Amino acid sequence: MGVAELNQIDLRALTGGDKRTWDAFVSAAAPLINAVVRRTLGAYRLSEDDVMDAAQDVFVRLCAQDFRLLKTYDPARAGLPTWLSVVSRSCAIDHLRRRRQATEPIDDVPEAFLGVEDRHVEKLRIPDGLLTARQILVLKYLYDEERDVMEVARLLSVDAQTIRSTHHKALLRLRAHFREEGPGGGG
Repeated sequence: MGVAELNQIDLRALTGGDKRTWDAFVSAAAPLINAVVRRTLGAYRLSEDDVMDAAQDVFVRLCAQDFRLLKTYDPARAGLPTWLSVVSRSCAIDHLRRRRQATEPIDDVPEAFLGVEDRHVEKLRIPDGLLTARQILVLKYLYDEERDVMEVARLLSVDAQTIRSTHHKALLRLRAHFREEGPGGGG
């Protein structure tokens, strides 16, 4: 897949939430998005996981809030590949900024502050409704059963990118929830 396939994507179906269109979009857009993110972050010597996380952030941002960002795309102003390149670069820079924020090694943070009994996902007290059934299933496969992304994708008959996206969204929800509940929290 490539730019030609990307230009053939039915944007109305995509922003309407059609799964087949989303899968086709991900297949067509992933090489471009990965290349832009890699080029943008190349000078910073990040790990491959960090680069892939940044690329994943692009997809998360595109589909967040009912495809709000994707709905802003105007074909009269730029081609979809050009627009995606700009969005990808912006997401990569945002990812880098978040990484640069002062952090503390997790081993130095008291577990009481983390709000968990220990570091295993299965020990977290996750409120009902915080995660979708699919997110819970993906986390179960990845953490409880220690399966890799490709294996989980095969088990659920979806693309590996869908597993990464589902995983990423679940972690964002968990982080936001536990950040609000932490000592001195509330936002």
